[in-house]
Amino acid sequence: MTQFAYLFERFPSFGQTFCYREVAELARQGVAQPIFSIRKPKDEPPQDWDKGIVKRVQYLPEEEQLLREVSHAAKKGKLTREIVSALDEWGRRTDFLRLYQAVYVGLRLQEMGIRHVHAHFAGMAARTAFWMDRFFGVTFSFTAHANDIFAPRDFEIGLDKLLNAARVIVTETDYAEKFLQERFPNCADRIHRIYNALNLGEFRRADFSSAPPLIVAVGRLIDKKGFADLIQACRLLMERGISFRCQIFGEGPLEKKLHEQIVELDLQSYVELAGPKPQHEIRSYLAGGTVFVLPSVIDSEGGMDNLPTVIMEAMATGLPVISTAIGGIPEMVIDNETGLLVSAGDARALADAIENVITNPSLARRLGEKGHKRACELFSIEQNVRDLCGLLL
Repeated sequence: MTQFAYLFERFPSFGQTFCYREVAELARQGVAQPIFSIRKPKDEPPQDWDKGIVKRVQYLPEEEQLLREVSHAAKKGKLTREIVSALDEWGRRTDFLRLYQAVYVGLRLQEMGIRHVHAHFAGMAARTAFWMDRFFGVTFSFTAHANDIFAPRDFEIGLDKLLNAARVIVTETDYAEKFLQERFPNCADRIHRIYNALNLGEFRRADFSSAPPLIVAVGRLIDKKGFADLIQACRLLMERGISFRCQIFGEGPLEKKLHEQIVELDLQSYVELAGPKPQHEIRSYLAGGTVFVLPSVIDSEGGMDNLPTVIMEAMATGLPVISTAIGGIPEMVIDNETGLLVSAGDARALADAIENVITNPSLARRLGEKGHKRACELFSIEQNVRDLCGLLL
């Protein structure tokens, strides 16, 4: 099988378990692609990563060593005039390290005989791959996710140039595929939807035995996840005399603000910010839950969710899901079939939906069962990784 290499900004990462799962499934299928990571993970909660996969990661050197190694390669005549001229012309302009990182990885791919590289996100790794294509003729592809396409940052090698240069663009939902095809019609035939996926066998089914009913939420503590709305909805449930607990798993810049909101609304006995947890613990908490809630919103910069992996995980567990009609979420959560959808930012509607599920066990089980069936149909990692390889190889 012709190989491609992976290039990540940071790998493995607690916040990007979908990337790790993809690499791990390829290894399970007997394809051990080379893995390059621009940055090393740091200050992340412990995870149950496979040590064999972690050992395969080749981390790029920090800036000083990187510049030194590229300079040495130039003196040894390993770089073409065009590459040297491009480095000189770019100088120390914004994002200049992407050119040097492209040289560093490109030289190693040449030695390996690898002619294609795949990145995740239309970000740092994809911009580095762009220059590898220019310098070495190593074609590239990338998987676009959420904010990288819905609210892209302003770089000279921007989203438009990445799409125009990439051999293949993968995205996670029909919504995102259409979004990109409409904005970049000249690239439409190179844009493909492949859902993120799970090893469904890892997930134990929910038994709905929690007393009082347990609301589970998982995600980065950032605006677009809408956790402030969930906390407000919990206050409404408390005022209605509903018995419940709510655990929110994750970390992020809003932790202090959300904690203050919990205290202000006198919800300390009901709502817990439980911090980040390893994946096997998250699976256990999901299986012990009554309902999963992710009240996603569009943030002030236009950032929003596309295909939140945690919703797939909840569905794989057989939990009913309550969320909002943001991005590709309605492709997973079909209202009143695999879960309930409410208007983004509407805490009262969110409280109504949660009350409906936790006070109606037959509804909870029906939604959870249909959600599990949909997860099995759409999110099998074995099939979805095969589909990805079909595009890249």
